[in-house]
Parts: sequence; structure tokens; C-alpha cells
Amino acid sequence: MKYLLILAFGLLIISCDSSRVYEDFNDMEEAYWPLDSIQRFSFVIEDTTRAYNLFATIRNSSSYPYYNIYFKYWLKDSTQNMLKEELREYNFFDPKTGEPFGSGLGDLFDHKIPLEENFQFQNSGEYTIELQQFMRMDTLPFVLSVGARVEFSE
Repeated sequence: MKYLLILAFGLLIISCDSSRVYEDFNDMEEAYWPLDSIQRFSFVIEDTTRAYNLFATIRNSSSYPYYNIYFKYWLKDSTQNMLKEELREYNFFDPKTGEPFGSGLGDLFDHKIPLEENFQFQNSGEYTIELQQFMRMDTLPFVLSVGARVEFSE
């Protein structure tokens, strides 16, 4: 069942999407995200005249033990200059009712978390988004995949 869901997610990712510039994800092999595991996603920007939206994408199980997640986010250019660095919080579940947010299939939920809206890259070239969980646990359970998405702003 798990592999079927991963295959379905993969097919969804590669389906047609005219606004998508880049999208990739890393599966967490044991369904947990270690604190020292920084997820890196490199992409190329060719058109600096357009604005872009940047997202983190996280898939979790309904067994995730918290209602939220804290994570660090970095955006770097090709020379590793830091363009953005932030600590973010995102709710996977409603803190009062426990109802899950995100799009779901069974007990799995996908979240598209805005990082930057209408972001203007100054130069063409390669950029990197880095994500690191920043919870109080060294190993954050029931996180199945972490990814990044870059799309044209409408």
C-alpha cells in the first residue's frame, strides 16, 4: 500500500503543470526526519523578469505526534550567499479539533507550505532551498517525505 501511494504521488508530481518551474522531494527512509538531516533542493532560474512562489512540501502520517512543525528554511544562490534564512511554524492539524490540514489520502497528508510569494530573483543561475526540522525531538517520527516547489507567480 505504501509503495502504491508513493507511485501515485510520483505520477501526480510529473503530471502537467504549466506554473511549475521545479519540484522534487526526498523520501524519509524510516518515516522519520532526524534533526541533523538537512534536505537540499537545487534548481535553475533562467527568467529573472518573472516573479516566483517558493514552497516547502511535507508529507506526514496521521500518527504524527504533534499538531505543528517548526523548521528552518534557507535560500542560497550559486555562490552559497544566503538570500533568506527563517524559522517557520506550520500546523499539520487544527490545534483545537485535531482535524488534519493539507490534502489527504487515507492516513497520509500532503502540505504545500508557502516560503516566499512573488519573489524576484536578481540573477539567473542555480539556487538551493534547504530545510531542517527544528522540533524538540532529535528524530521526528511519521514524516514520510520533504520537498520543495518553485512555480511562476500568477
